Amino acid sequence: MAESVNQLTFVPPAAPGGAARVEGVRNARYAEVLLVRAEGDRLNAEVWNTLGLNDCPDDAWRALDDAAIAAEEGALLAILNGPRYWLMDAIENTAPAERQLARFGELDMFRAAVVDLGTDLPDRRPYKELRVLRSTVFEWSAGRDVHELIDPDGGVYVMQSYSLEVDPDLTEDALGGVAARITLPGGWASRSRSLTDPLRVECPDEVAIIVQDDLKNTYQRSYGPS
Repeated sequence: MAESVNQLTFVPPAAPGGAARVEGVRNARYAEVLLVRAEGDRLNAEVWNTLGLNDCPDDAWRALDDAAIAAEEGALLAILNGPRYWLMDAIENTAPAERQLARFGELDMFRAAVVDLGTDLPDRRPYKELRVLRSTVFEWSAGRDVHELIDPDGGVYVMQSYSLEVDPDLTEDALGGVAARITLPGGWASRSRSLTDPLRVECPDEVAIIVQDDLKNTYQRSYGPS
């Protein structure tokens, strides 16, 4: 049976080993804490996310102290990412149903993914690719507007969430005008379009390739029809 939490609908896998599904995700407010740790000679960042646990109230979010969190968690660095709003309609995840939970200040979060940083500390410059280790499918319904970046080789990146970190007044309705506010690298382009068919953005080999624009809106590489 589906379970509703914070206006989200959680649908369990239809069969053992199948994908769980979260519907009603579009415009869900969330935030993340990234904990950067060393693993041998490489670095990774655990991504902790509030989705389905709370709506990331402003007071609780602003009270977080990144340096204090890093010290408490024994991490090299803590990065506060948000608040943000999801843009897809549904998320499918084949990860184990048991979620690992943690509490940061007054905010409960679950461990959503791991970012492979290689040998360098996080580079949050716009248009810098990051590899995120997760097994998710993001789904947009037909008729939805999507906002995309196109790299010089024709690779398409779909905006998965927009951020209030740079522009606290940014709204979904304003996303069509983002192209006029960002500075794309040479050879890159941006576009907005209305979907005639559903769009599913998957993670080949359980690796998502993401980039952010100048406003810290996040895009994921899409390998499907464009």
